[in-house]
Amino acid sequence: MATNMTSDAHSNNHSEIASRHSKSQNTDAPSISSLHDLIEAQLTFIQHWIKQQSQPLANEAWQWLGAQPMSRYVTAQDLQHLINDWLLSQPMTEVMRTDIRAILQTVIYHPVNDDMPLSELVDETQVHTLATYIGSHEQQRNGLIHALIGNNTFADLLTQTLYHAINDFMEGTLDKAGGVGKLMKMGRSSFEKATNRSLDEKLQTYLHRNIKDLASKAEANAQAHLSNEEVSRLLISGWARIKDQPISQLQSYLNDDPDHAENSSIHHIEASVQQSYNRLRLSPYLHSLVAASVGTWYNNHQSDTIATLSASLNIDDSAMAQLNKAILPIIHEAIASDWLTTRMREMLQAFYQQPYIKEALAKKGS
Repeated sequence: MATNMTSDAHSNNHSEIASRHSKSQNTDAPSISSLHDLIEAQLTFIQHWIKQQSQPLANEAWQWLGAQPMSRYVTAQDLQHLINDWLLSQPMTEVMRTDIRAILQTVIYHPVNDDMPLSELVDETQVHTLATYIGSHEQQRNGLIHALIGNNTFADLLTQTLYHAINDFMEGTLDKAGGVGKLMKMGRSSFEKATNRSLDEKLQTYLHRNIKDLASKAEANAQAHLSNEEVSRLLISGWARIKDQPISQLQSYLNDDPDHAENSSIHHIEASVQQSYNRLRLSPYLHSLVAASVGTWYNNHQSDTIATLSASLNIDDSAMAQLNKAILPIIHEAIASDWLTTRMREMLQAFYQQPYIKEALAKKGS
């Protein structure tokens, strides 16, 4: 009943507009002596009527569309084809890539970053939540400590570092020791001949054997010392030391070369991301994830109306009203455009060329 009343109200409103338009045209209405004149008069009326009714028509169109269920027009397969065949099947255009680099350049190097602290990017509660979360994962933390300290690569690196430090120290000391230094070098040569092994090799073997043991102890000490609470405390204290620094401080980790843009960090980051995207977008792996994700979303929302889905994106009646105001000038220009006028004239001409219309007009004329 409410729908019928609304429909009647809209119909009456349109009738009133048409009536007012008709009355306003009576005083200067052109004489109609031919079918051509009739078509032109109708064309003028239609254009004027649509222009006057464009805003309520747009609102009514949105109300009607919003009430329709999404599943009536779109299936999960449609969405998958849209993503796979349109979005993922083609690489990003060079124009879009250039725009992305330009926007990143503007955002990262904008002067406002000089006066804005890092704490504006990350809330204090987020830091505490993240620190607690990381600190609570003891097994993963121990695995990371083992990967950093308890592996052979770390032991070999530490061995070589200490060996070079000891060797440089000994060489420098012996060179400054004069005759004593020469005597010690002779002793070193005699030792190497007697053992058939170089002192350097002996030293490296000794360091490696003992450093592996030290690395194991260091790993155990790190795991024991880095408790859940200690990890959280270190993360929070680390954040406290940098949170007041300006966001522009991040620029020091990037290379900006205006004269050679291809050497800039932004260019390399964008190119790297683009390379990964081009590799993934055609892979069966990503297509499987897309299919699963679309299926999950569609199953959760297939009974929703278009208005409900729009509301989840904060697009409501108020937002659509603002959008209508923005596009009405475009609609008005389209209504008065030559191409639409020509198409509407062709439509009316085709209408009056129908045999039964021509016959009815002929009877009226007689």
